[in-house]
Amino acid sequence: MEKIFKDKTAIVTGGSFGIGRATAIAFANKGAKVAIVDYIEDNETLNLIKSLGGDAIFIKCDVSKNVEVKEMVKKVIEVFGTIDYAFNNAGIEGLSAVTHECIEEIWDHTININLKGIWLCMKYEIQQMLKQGKGAIVNTASVAGLVGFQGLPAYVASKHGVIGLTQTAALEYAKLGIRVNAVCPGVIKTSMVDRITGKVKEVEKQFENMEPIGRMGQPEEVAAVATWLCSDDASFVTGNAMTVDGGWTAQ
Repeated sequence: MEKIFKDKTAIVTGGSFGIGRATAIAFANKGAKVAIVDYIEDNETLNLIKSLGGDAIFIKCDVSKNVEVKEMVKKVIEVFGTIDYAFNNAGIEGLSAVTHECIEEIWDHTININLKGIWLCMKYEIQQMLKQGKGAIVNTASVAGLVGFQGLPAYVASKHGVIGLTQTAALEYAKLGIRVNAVCPGVIKTSMVDRITGKVKEVEKQFENMEPIGRMGQPEEVAAVATWLCSDDASFVTGNAMTVDGGWTAQ
């Protein structure tokens, strides 16, 4: 594989599992040094990258906490010197409840991680990228950032917010060398989807049937788009909310 990110550094939040893990590995396979960030201490992603001969570190961080995010970015700079790419991916689905039954604690927790967390990461990543004069950021939104889903008011609101935040930042830094985009995954076979389906085959089949392409997506398919958006091949792409959804939102 061509090392298009050789001597570059990438931050991947939510990097311990699913889309985050796949993207951290994809960055490493393309030559980047990777900071794997998660609030769950799990070294499997780190060990996988090192087994492939890659360079990576793990940093424990709750992205909803200002102090922790600031220290995380500081640590990355201390270890690797630059922040060239950031995949702000950490997120939760929150508990399912219709709008009038959604409790405040669930609302606040979901918004704090999914939306405030991305804003905090960008806040400190962009400060470093401005010093460097360039950088690329990809935020994880969702098809739920483009359309509504019953029973997930906080999640849907947070993901719509991610797209708005992404577009705002893209405009603010377009002439300053920093590109900001979002990916909007559909139903991807991850632990988050497993929690929703309960791994019940009949329920999984229902989700597969919702996808025009006839199957769930794989984390690696989102990773391919996220790393492309960071690459020079996407040098004229900013402010985009790119669907990786098997045709879901085309219906």
